[in-house]
Amino acid sequence: MSNIPTVIAFCEAWKSRDADRIAALVSEDCFYHNVPMEPVVGRAAIAEFIRGFLGDASSVEFEMLTIAEAADGTVLTERVDRFVTAAGKVALPVMGSFKLKDGLIARWLDYFDMGQFAPQPAE
Repeated sequence: MSNIPTVIAFCEAWKSRDADRIAALVSEDCFYHNVPMEPVVGRAAIAEFIRGFLGDASSVEFEMLTIAEAADGTVLTERVDRFVTAAGKVALPVMGSFKLKDGLIARWLDYFDMGQFAPQPAE
């Protein structure tokens, strides 16, 4: 059974901008590292981080460019994470790595350049 559908569902959940809905797809003890930032551990802590990360976003979309599953079940994603906020638009290139356990994401790593996380003026 492939882990790709769970990761796709997780990425699609961001459109809802509902931190609890997004975090429901990670395990209670999930390890999350947004690599330029400090790691976060546990579903509740991850939901709180997501709330802060979303801020005042009025729109969020994770555009999946490439997705692949390794022999050990790790899912790798190449994405552009797009946010529309009061300050403008962000299009953030991201590489993600997801390890699953019992159908939930147990380890989630995202790699991106923090310098690109600056809003561009809305058009």
